[in-house]
Order: sequence, then C-alpha cells, then structure tokens
Amino acid sequence: MSEMLVFLAAPFAACFVLVGIHAYFGIHVIERRVLFVDLAVAQFAALGAVVGFAFGHHPGSTGSTNWSMGFAVVAAGVFAVTRMRHERIPQEAVIGITFVVASAMAILVADKAPEGAETIKETLAGTLLWVTWPTVLKDLVIYSAVGLFHWLLRRRFVLISLDPDEAFRRGWWVRWWDFLFYLSFGVIITFSVQIGGVLMVFSYLVIPACVAILTCRSMRARLIVGWLVGWVGSALGLLASYAWDLPTGPAIVVVLGLSLVLAWSAELARRRRPTDELQATGLLRPSGVEGEAERT
Repeated sequence: MSEMLVFLAAPFAACFVLVGIHAYFGIHVIERRVLFVDLAVAQFAALGAVVGFAFGHHPGSTGSTNWSMGFAVVAAGVFAVTRMRHERIPQEAVIGITFVVASAMAILVADKAPEGAETIKETLAGTLLWVTWPTVLKDLVIYSAVGLFHWLLRRRFVLISLDPDEAFRRGWWVRWWDFLFYLSFGVIITFSVQIGGVLMVFSYLVIPACVAILTCRSMRARLIVGWLVGWVGSALGLLASYAWDLPTGPAIVVVLGLSLVLAWSAELARRRRPTDELQATGLLRPSGVEGEAERT
C-alpha cells in the first residue's frame, strides 16, 4: 500500500495542479460555446512538439516546449481574429477545421521523422505516470502565474464569456481580450499536453466544467464542484490504472466520463421529481390517463 502511494504521489500531484487551472478555463470555454477550442489549441501545441522533434528536439526539452508555445500562440491569434459579433460562419466550425488541419500536418511531419509514430502516441495519451516532482513544481508556478493574471482581469474575461454583446456595447476591444485569453490558454495547454496528452487535457477542461455548470449557478460554486470532480476522478482513475495495469490517461478519462453520466442522471431525476409528486397527489394525471377516462 505504501509503495503504491509513493509511486502515485507525483502523478496525483500533477493531476491536482492540472485540474486546478483547467476546471476554471473549462467554464469559460463552455460559456463561450467554443467547446473544441481545447482540442484545437492542444493539437497545435502537439504539432509544434512534432515539428520540434523533427528538428532534433526531444519531447519535454526546452526546444520542444518553445516550438509548442509558438504554435499555440498562432492558434490564439487565429481564434481571436475569427471571433465576430455577427457570425456568418460559426467560430466552432473554424476551430474544427484548424484541429483537423493541425492533426493532418502532425501526421505528415511525424511520418518523415524517426520514431514519429511514438511521438504522436505520447501527444495523445501523455506520460503522466512518469512525471517528476520538478516538472510538477514548474507547472505549478506557471499555472499560478496564469491564474493570478486571470484573477486580476477577471471582470473582463467573465463578462466577455457570459455576455459578449454587453462587452461589445461597452466598446471593449473584444478581439484583443480574446487574444489574451487564448494566449494564456495556449501557455497552459503547452505544458499540460506534455504531461497528460491531448485526450486527458480535453477531459479535464470539459467534463468537470460540464458537471459544475449542470449542478451550480455561481462561478465560485462551479469552481469548487469542478475541482472536486476532477480531483476525485483523477484519484480513482490512477488507482484503477495501478490495480489493473491500465493506461493511466485513458483510465482517468473514462472515470471522468462516468462522473458526467451520474451527474446527468441525477439532474434528470431531479427534473422528474416535481411531476412524480404531483401525480402522487392526484393533481396531475399520468400521460394517457385523461384520454382513457374520456373514452370510457
């Protein structure tokens, strides 16, 4: 038991740090209706890592990180520029197109690089089990700096996410604020993909935020619920991975998916409860009863 805890300590600490920042960004992403922006930015960062690998920079090295960061900045610029107040083409379509193109480019580059297929696999599944404490501490410092940046500018970011029309009416340069949002988001994704891979990072961004938005209304309550869902899901996924020798990232993704199913089921049950109570008191007849009574 103690051996297991020692082995999983650093991976869980990494998950703790990842959930802390991604649950926050996830709420913004869902409110902005740009659900797949995480996949697109993550794929751009992964493309940068593959290009860096083709030029001799191993994944996780400074050179690889710089390549990933550069491509993530490009993605931030694209998504900021394509944000329109009156859209003829939904921004989600642009995001989907950039994701597909970046994925195709990564495959083409990896096909010409030695061990390129293994690099693609790592960008998808991550290397969470082998994360080290220095990496966890480095990411904690970076994520804390980005979190402080967003806390200082929280009024702007929250209003643009929740009510963009009001931001436009106030005369704010929304594209500039979008660029800052996506730029900071790209910084997070660059370092997150190195640890968790594209699949787990996307799950951390979306699933805890979906559960939080489904169950809470205030921003503070959503953050707390998102953090709890992410942390508990990570712990259970890590334990399942260790006990049954499963890939760690996919195991965590499946556990988080099950948590969303449970939350959605509870919400459906809650919505049906008033109807069931009215039927029990006789104030509301079940469907079809009234028509059957009239026919008799």
